[in-house]
Amino acid sequence: MEDGGKNIFKKFFSRMKIRSKLITIISMIIITSLTGMIILATIFFKNDSEIRIKENNQSVADILALKVQTDFIAIVEKMNLMGTAMLHVEQKNLFTDLFFANDPNLISVGIAYRNPDGKTIRIVNSIYNKSFFGQNQLKQGEIDAFFSANGESLMKSFGNDVIVINISSNMKSPAVLIGMPFQRAGNTVNSILVGCMKLDKLMSAFKSSGITEKFMVNEHGDVITHTDSRLVMSQVNYINLPIVQMMKKSSLDNGQTRYRNEKGVYYIGSFKKTGFSGIGVIASVEEDKAFEEVFNIQRRNIFIMVIVLNLAILIVYFFSKTITTPIIELLGATKEIEKGNFRINIVPTTEDEIGDLTSSFVHMGRGLEERERMKDAFGKFVNKEIAEQVLRGEIKLGGERKNATVFFSDIRSFTAISEKLEPEEVVEFLNQYMTRMVNCVNQTFGVVDKYIGDAIMAVWGAPVSRGNDTENAINGALMMRKALMEFNVGRGGDKKPVIKIGCGINTGPVLAGQIGTEDRMEYTVIGDTVNLASRIESLNKPFGTDILVSEETYESVKDIFRAEPMQKIKVKGKAEPQQIYAILGRLEDSDSPRSLEDLRRMLKIEITGKPAGPVEDEVKYEILE
Repeated sequence: MEDGGKNIFKKFFSRMKIRSKLITIISMIIITSLTGMIILATIFFKNDSEIRIKENNQSVADILALKVQTDFIAIVEKMNLMGTAMLHVEQKNLFTDLFFANDPNLISVGIAYRNPDGKTIRIVNSIYNKSFFGQNQLKQGEIDAFFSANGESLMKSFGNDVIVINISSNMKSPAVLIGMPFQRAGNTVNSILVGCMKLDKLMSAFKSSGITEKFMVNEHGDVITHTDSRLVMSQVNYINLPIVQMMKKSSLDNGQTRYRNEKGVYYIGSFKKTGFSGIGVIASVEEDKAFEEVFNIQRRNIFIMVIVLNLAILIVYFFSKTITTPIIELLGATKEIEKGNFRINIVPTTEDEIGDLTSSFVHMGRGLEERERMKDAFGKFVNKEIAEQVLRGEIKLGGERKNATVFFSDIRSFTAISEKLEPEEVVEFLNQYMTRMVNCVNQTFGVVDKYIGDAIMAVWGAPVSRGNDTENAINGALMMRKALMEFNVGRGGDKKPVIKIGCGINTGPVLAGQIGTEDRMEYTVIGDTVNLASRIESLNKPFGTDILVSEETYESVKDIFRAEPMQKIKVKGKAEPQQIYAILGRLEDSDSPRSLEDLRRMLKIEITGKPAGPVEDEVKYEILE
C-alpha cells in the first residue's frame, strides 16, 4: 500500500507543471518550517505557562490556607473566651453585646452537653447576635433546634475534634457551624462549644482574581467557601473531585495535579492543607482559560503563516514566470522540431543558464536542419534507414554475418522497350516505375540495396531484422505485382509499353556491411544467397512466372502463401539440384490465383512448350527434366 501510494504521488508530481512544482515545493517548505516553529513555540510557551500557573496556584493556596488557619484559630480562641464568660451569669450579660459588636460575623455561641443516649446533644447556655437575627428574621429557638439537628455531626467534638459544617442555606447567608471541645475532666470532654459564624470575611479572601478559582472544603468534601458564592449557598459537595481525593489521601500538606471535573472540563489545580479540622484550600485554573493566550498566539501565528505563504506564492509565481516562460517556449520549439520545423525563432530574454540554454537550443535546431538536409540528400542515394544509422554511427565498418532475405527484380525485354524510346522518355518511364516498386519495398520494411539498370536489388533483415523478413519480402513482391497491374492500366504501344517483371527471392546467410574503397563506400550484402536470388530471378521468363522463391524461402512461409513447385534446376556453384516455387498469393486472399494457369492468365503471360534453356555464353543454370 505504501509503495502504491508513493507511485501515485510520483506519477502525480511528475505530471505537474514546473511553475506548479516550484510553488508546491516552496509552499511545503514554508508550511513545514513555520508549522514546526509554531508547534515548538506553542509547546515551549504552554510548558512555561503551565509552570507559572502551577506556581501561582500553589502560592495562592498557601496564602489562603495560612489566612484560614489564622482566622479559625482566632475564632476558636474567641469562642473559648465567650464560653468561659457564659459560665458566669454576671459576665455573660456584661460581655454578650460587646462580643458581637467587636465581631459582627459571629451569629451565636452555645454550650452543649451530651444526652444520655450518647447520640444527641442539648444546648444549655447560648448567646445570639440580635442584629443578625433581626435582619434575617430568625428566632433563638430555631438556632437551638438546628444545633440539635446536627447533633450527630457535632458529637465528634466530644472526641476532641473540631468540626466545621456549611450551614449557608439555613442561615440564608454564607455561614459555618463550628463545634469544638470545651470543658474537660481529664481526657474526657464533658461539654462542647457550638458556634455559628458568617463567612463574609473569608469569602472576601476567596473572591475571583483573574482566572483562578479558589475554594475551601472540609474533611467530608463539603464546600465551605468558594469564589462562586452560589456554590456555597447550595452547599455543594466535592468529595468526588479528583484533586479533593488526592488531598485526602496525600501524606503531604500540599500538591498539584491536572484533573477533570464531572462536566469533563480539565483544570490545573494545587491544594494546601490548613492543619485545622481537615480543612483544605484549593486553587485551580480551567485549562482552556489558562492556555487561552497560548492558543491565541498560535492562531495569530497561523494567520501570519497564511499571509507569508500567500506572499511567497505570489513572489514565486512571478519569479517562476522568468524561468518557466522560456522553458515553455523551449517546449513549443521542441514540438516544432518533432514536426520537422528546425528553424526556431526564439530569442533569449535572460543572460542566465536559461538564456544560454535557449541560445544553444536555437543553434541545435540549425544543426539539426543541416543534418536533416544532409540525411535527405544522402537518402536519395542510400536507403534512409541506412543513412540514419550511418549518421548515428551504428553501421559497423567492415562486414557482419546476418540471416537475410534477398530480392531481385528485372523488367522483361527492357532493351527492346528502351530502343523505341528517347533517352529522356526512358528515364521518365524508369522513374515512374521505380517509384512504385521502391514504395512497395519500403512499406514492407525492406531496404533497396542498389539499382542495376532496370533491375532492383533489395534486402529484408539487414541492417535491421523485423523477425518476419521472408514474409515481408514476399508481401513486397505481391504488392509490386498489384502496383504493376495498376501501372499498366491504359498502357500499350511503343511509347507506353506494357511492363512485365520477374522477381527472385532467396533466404539465407549473407555478409552485410560497408564495401568499397576509402573514397567511396556503400552498404550492401554479398554471398551465395545473393547469387542464387539473382539466378532465380532470371528463371521467371522461361518458366512463365513473375515471382519465384527458393526452397529455403518457401519452407519458412509455406503456411502463409500459396505456391506451386517448379522444375528443379542445376545452378552453377551448387552440387545439388535446387527446387524453386512460384508464388501465387497469400492463402487467406480469396482473390489470389489458384493455379499457375490462373496466374499467367491474370498477368497475360504466354508460354508454349517446355521452358527453354539459357542463351547466355556463361551457363548460370540448367533446367532439369
